[in-house]
Amino acid sequence: MAKVVIDPLTRIEGHLRIEVEVENGKVVEAHVIGTMYRGIEAMLRGRDPRDATYVTERVCGVCAGSHGWASSMALDKAFGASVPAGGRIIRNLIIGAMFLHDHPLHFYHLSALDYLDVMAVAQYQGKDPGLLAVKDKIVKLVVAGDTAPLTPRYKPDAFSVNDPELVTMAVAHYLKALEMQAKAKKMSALFAGKQPHQSSIVVGGVTMLPNIEVVEQFRSMLMEQLDFVEKTYLQDVLTFGTGPLLPLAQAGVGGGSLNYMSYGGFARDNENKDLFFKAGLIMDGNLSTILPIDEGKITEDVQYSWYKASANGKTPYTEDTVPDLDKKGAYTFVKAPRYDSKPIEVGPLARMLVMQPKGLMDIIAKNNIKPGAVARHAARAYETLLLVKDMFTWCDALEKEMGSKDFRIHDTDHWEAPVTGQGAGMTEVPRGSLGHFIKVADHKIENYQMVVPTTWNFSPRDDNGVRGPVEQALIGVPVPDLDNPVNIVRVVRSYDPCLACAIHLIDPVTNDIKRFQIGW
Repeated sequence: MAKVVIDPLTRIEGHLRIEVEVENGKVVEAHVIGTMYRGIEAMLRGRDPRDATYVTERVCGVCAGSHGWASSMALDKAFGASVPAGGRIIRNLIIGAMFLHDHPLHFYHLSALDYLDVMAVAQYQGKDPGLLAVKDKIVKLVVAGDTAPLTPRYKPDAFSVNDPELVTMAVAHYLKALEMQAKAKKMSALFAGKQPHQSSIVVGGVTMLPNIEVVEQFRSMLMEQLDFVEKTYLQDVLTFGTGPLLPLAQAGVGGGSLNYMSYGGFARDNENKDLFFKAGLIMDGNLSTILPIDEGKITEDVQYSWYKASANGKTPYTEDTVPDLDKKGAYTFVKAPRYDSKPIEVGPLARMLVMQPKGLMDIIAKNNIKPGAVARHAARAYETLLLVKDMFTWCDALEKEMGSKDFRIHDTDHWEAPVTGQGAGMTEVPRGSLGHFIKVADHKIENYQMVVPTTWNFSPRDDNGVRGPVEQALIGVPVPDLDNPVNIVRVVRSYDPCLACAIHLIDPVTNDIKRFQIGW
């Protein structure tokens, strides 16, 4: 039995270490290790509840706006605020645009290089002017000895795409995706004030009062996004997933626990009954039964996390976040969320399996694709297409609201913090189900907890010793070459991990960064 350690795992957000044991060419044991301490929850205690939206925004700038959105939803409930239609729609457009930014970025700039033999570009012999220009750029980089960011990379293996035309096309689309993600972020900033770290979403609604010119500017760029997603992004994913990568897809490499959850997201009505992303739970891969979600069944275990067990309980409203760096047996700064004591995968694959759109389900059935790394990419691309199409109806709805004499963007009657209150903001963001939970006492934050998508997916073993979703997904993954564990990173990156920005433990006296030997 051989041990393989990947530290740090690159092309993700945050700090992640993967340790696996390999026997007979397959992973037989896995530990997923988050090597950073977030600490945002502890920072919020005793503060004005309205600060939470802006403080939690700073957890990360990748899925920009997501934490502010969930935080404001939690505050809405704790304050008793009723978000008017205008505010609801603008919130949707702000975050919807960030999905259009995040999903293509993940496929092209974070994951695609795991599947491409990029140097095959130099062998392209076609006559397409655009592809020839790409070939010329890459060849010049190779001659100059500087091929970043396309390298360094893992060595191409049996599943790597090496057809010169396909690879050159993918690299050309890699460059196009850079342009499109920048436009998507600009779209979001039209209503958010800025991105990352939006400044418009607040308790009770938003602060941005739109005019018709802004809406039409957004709609114009949305048309460009639709064209790119439909004709380029989705087609690339299908081309590779049902072509060169079909054996990986059919084998279900990186399948995981087969338990899936979606909180639901993007309300189309003020009663939150009509959601674009449907809410539901799938257990043991049973797609025929979509179960309702009971918020009270969400807990977080810390048996194998560097935190002290809370004396108040395991629910997000009662637990705390107190580090314990000397804890015996612990190996990660990530907690272990569980639903009814079960590990749950969240994210695009979970959302699409709950939603079951016919087009995607037909593709899966026709090609005999099983849940796994390739299926996650397919689900992410397909939901992007569904989302961008629905966003046009949101623009229409906003313009209709703007024409009403009762048009409002904010519940001004519920801005002041209540004496006491409690609320959960549970929604869907690019990486999966995000929950913010707040308790207010004496107008201040008494307790605040965030249960984020990567915490669900990258959780360690729980109090019962059961592995988290990614740890389960790594078991059985083929590693024929110990010096080239590319299949491991393919599986891990398929979840689009985001372990938050580089937060370290700092000595309050010397300001020296603390250094710890971590392991298990």
